[in-house]
Amino acid sequence: MKLYLVPTPIGNLDDITLRAIKILQSVDAILAEDTRTSGVLLRHLAISKPLHSYHIFNEHQTVQRLVDQLKSGKTLAMISDAGTPAISDPGFLLVRACIQNDVPVECLPGPTAFVPALVNSGLPNDRFTFEGFLPHKKGRQTRLSELAGEERTMIFYESPHRLLKTLGQFADVFGPDRPASVSRELTKLFEENRRGSLSELITYFTEKTIKGELVICVQGKEAVSRKAKRQYDREEDTTDEDE
Repeated sequence: MKLYLVPTPIGNLDDITLRAIKILQSVDAILAEDTRTSGVLLRHLAISKPLHSYHIFNEHQTVQRLVDQLKSGKTLAMISDAGTPAISDPGFLLVRACIQNDVPVECLPGPTAFVPALVNSGLPNDRFTFEGFLPHKKGRQTRLSELAGEERTMIFYESPHRLLKTLGQFADVFGPDRPASVSRELTKLFEENRRGSLSELITYFTEKTIKGELVICVQGKEAVSRKAKRQYDREEDTTDEDE
């Protein structure tokens, strides 16, 4: 018995790992966020396994049944529509229940959208905070206010129709000159990584039709001063060695 969390490509189907394919071929059944979307990937990989729906609207009702299946000796794989399960997708509840019931859980390494977006941003990535999707209404302004003093690079997921509104709110809270980046259609044919100040990004995307899933990276408040301090510390260390 074991639950495998298997990351799937966020765009380019060639990004599936050899190990992920082997696991999907070997399990008794696959849990999918959307069986239609996952069916396309599995057909591409020539994998035929029982496919069961597991998504945000039914996960509370199905967790115990799935744990019972696992405890009976079944081996299951969980996949989401794209990326790593449980990262802004369903998965946490089942993983927690498995741990509480002594069911082994193994998460494979693989695709997740925020990592290439962060690296491509050119913003400091030695320390960062992943915020995922902000609340749409209740709690949104409160969370933004809490992040106003955040010193680490901040990473957000956003949908195309909310991008401009979100960038405008970021400019109000973090300042229009705060460096940021927007990545869309990662790993796909029309991938785009746009960098600049928040005000420059607002201007650019106001004049553009926005499509595809989006990742926004925003530089932390004290990133520049921290970088300067690290440089000063290195120079001090060099001076001490010379002496």
